[in-house]
Amino acid sequence: MTPKSHCFTITEHLILIKACIFDLDGVIVDTAHYHFLAWKRLAHELGFELTATDNERLKGVSRMKSLEIVLEIGGVKASEEERENLATRKNTWFQEYVEQMAAEEIFPGVKQLIQDFRAKGLKVGLASSSKNARTVIRLLGIADEFEVIVDGTMIVHSKPHPEIFLLTAEMLGVAPESCLVFEDAEAGVEAALAAGMRCVGVGDQKQLHLANRVVAKTAQFQLSDLTQL
Repeated sequence: MTPKSHCFTITEHLILIKACIFDLDGVIVDTAHYHFLAWKRLAHELGFELTATDNERLKGVSRMKSLEIVLEIGGVKASEEERENLATRKNTWFQEYVEQMAAEEIFPGVKQLIQDFRAKGLKVGLASSSKNARTVIRLLGIADEFEVIVDGTMIVHSKPHPEIFLLTAEMLGVAPESCLVFEDAEAGVEAALAAGMRCVGVGDQKQLHLANRVVAKTAQFQLSDLTQL
């Protein structure tokens, strides 16, 4: 008698991806550039220059945490009230910059990838630490592509804490282990893994080596690649 195949056992132990969660900055569009312009403007007013290298430390973290880093770089002391005022000024400038954004600024192929996921029956969510995420996706014309949107106004802890991804999964009604996250920041990759999710890093292989897979650009990931995760 021919032994039964054990393939079904392997299949039973595979955890299928049921939802894809996208970060915003650096994954769907480059709003990081606008953030940098605003932080650089604030730093200049405070009497020092913020470099592109400094800006790498600001990616994937909350506005107030970013402000802490900026003040640390400049050696500037500020009271809690002053910090709130500085963060508000920075955000006002950022909003002025981002309101000039055009739908064409979305990274090539990203909208199609999201639509491919949805056509396959996967749920799609947005998880961005930015408090301006809804404004950005509205300007890009893709707000309706997401079943769930979680932004910086809805969380207490910033990445690498997993809160934002766990909340997104909960709102999508999908177990964390069945979620795949697209992230461009090291802190974001760490947050996704801490949430028990799999993660595609978008960007530099050395920086994002902890991710389950790394691609240079978001659209390099294909629907067929899901089976490899």
